[in-house]
Amino acid sequence: MLGGLLGRSSGLWRWVARPALHPARAVGDKVKGARDEALETANPGYKPFKNDRKPTNFDKKVLVWAGRFKKEEDIPKHISSEVLDAARNSIRIKVCYIMIALTLLGCLAMVITGKEAAKRDHTLLRMNMEKKAKWRAEVEKDQEAVVGKPQ
Repeated sequence: MLGGLLGRSSGLWRWVARPALHPARAVGDKVKGARDEALETANPGYKPFKNDRKPTNFDKKVLVWAGRFKKEEDIPKHISSEVLDAARNSIRIKVCYIMIALTLLGCLAMVITGKEAAKRDHTLLRMNMEKKAKWRAEVEKDQEAVVGKPQ
């Protein structure tokens, strides 16, 4: 609707409507520049990146496990979130590969134990038949005891 009022002129849209609809975008660059200057005066050799953050102890372990750094002492005070995301993704993939391998080993172990049980004739069908025969024997014994009491 606003575009229809302003016409098809992209220049007019950019200079009139956009600052009115998104005031944070119009002012954001000035605020960011002020913050960068404050950081540079506080720490003269430090150049801030867009997504810089201080890594936690777990983040440091992830970075070492991923192979980004050799030791935790080598990790700088601030790292970009892209580096941390890449390290997390590589760890996530490694964990998935380990889980796949463990699942395959588990399946192989179940197949081997199942075949060994089948050779010994230790199947579920046989176990159920033995259990039901035992129950029948117990029921017959109880019935004989009940019938034997009144006599």
